[in-house]
Amino acid sequence: MLYRTCVSAFVLAGLVGAVCSSPAAFAQTTKSKILYLTESKGFKHGSVNRDKKDLAPSEVAMTQLGQQTGLFSVHCTQDTKADFTKENLKNYDIVAFYTTGELPIADADRDYFMNEWLKQKGHGWIGFHSAADTFRTNNPAHKWYWDLCGGTFKGHPWNAGELVTMTVHDTTHSAMKPFGGEFQIKDEIYWYDHWVPENVHVLMSLNIEKCKTKGQVSKKKEGDKEVESIHAEHVPVAWCRSWGDGKIFFNSLGHNGSTWTDKRFLDSTEAAIRWIRNEVPGDAKPNPDVSKGWHEKSVKDAAAK
Repeated sequence: MLYRTCVSAFVLAGLVGAVCSSPAAFAQTTKSKILYLTESKGFKHGSVNRDKKDLAPSEVAMTQLGQQTGLFSVHCTQDTKADFTKENLKNYDIVAFYTTGELPIADADRDYFMNEWLKQKGHGWIGFHSAADTFRTNNPAHKWYWDLCGGTFKGHPWNAGELVTMTVHDTTHSAMKPFGGEFQIKDEIYWYDHWVPENVHVLMSLNIEKCKTKGQVSKKKEGDKEVESIHAEHVPVAWCRSWGDGKIFFNSLGHNGSTWTDKRFLDSTEAAIRWIRNEVPGDAKPNPDVSKGWHEKSVKDAAAK
């Protein structure tokens, strides 16, 4: 009897352990509340331009996504100073940025966000497109944001009208499944300063081999001739990382309004939110070898144009 009881207890413990190790074991059971910050202190993108309307195109898309999935509610704001505060952050589970420039974030609110709020289970930060064009100047005081975002804007050789090809590196990550292994899209693509591949799990990158634009073209005089050269490097497009028990997800797409009606992009955003909620799987372990390999490939592909 004792043996049978012990075996039953052992089996039960194993089952409990198996359940608890799955993402669903830690999933939230209530709607997430998202604070979507779209203030522009630099260039204002059309996707966050309200243009005398109540909401901008990306704000409409996020609001509708929450309503259609029943997964989350969204408060859209373009007032960082009023809404990105310690007291107000306590009302939310996820903060999303589609911002530019030097946002008016107080030191105390920043410290609470990075050191306490973001480290909580079920909490997360999502960056869209020009979130990387925020706090990008080489001011050491901005390092906290470079760590948060993963990289900062240094240019966009790939303009909004160009059809570009993406390669997904981690097809098992839930936020990447909507894209498949490779896909094309028209959108403006950034490359980055303050990029530290040892900190992030790269999910997808620009495939320069299959793009018309290969990198940044420059010209200089050599005697009577004008010589053209091209600079290329790894161009990550989406990545993620853990932050304590919280999670970070960044997607460079979103410049074009059409991206915000693209089912693949919206499904990916939904999956990223579910990932932050611990409902679905997704690796966040840094994979710097991917960045290294794709840097070498990108340079080679650009040279072979």
